[in-house]
Amino acid sequence: MAEPQQEKRGARRFPLRVPVSVDSDNTTRPAQLRDVSARGICFFLETEVAQGSQIGFTLTLPPEITLTESIRVQCKGRVVRVDNGQADGKLAVAAVIEEYEFLPEA
Repeated sequence: MAEPQQEKRGARRFPLRVPVSVDSDNTTRPAQLRDVSARGICFFLETEVAQGSQIGFTLTLPPEITLTESIRVQCKGRVVRVDNGQADGKLAVAAVIEEYEFLPEA
């Protein structure tokens, strides 16, 4: 009998279906956020991105997560997993957040 797989995530994930722009390889691509935590992000992308590549992205955290007002955050990170098993042909991309900066309100 197989052992149940142990949860490896160290931070709570928040499901968040919002658009996000992902910068990698000098290209900005639209993506759809799946979930976010203090340490990482998962999003759906239509074009290939290499595991290990550096990415940048800006997202707006809604009041449901911040418990105050919406906050824009600019992040830099690294792709740790790419899963192309989505029924709609999109890629599920997981990345670790290595740096972040809160942006002033627009």
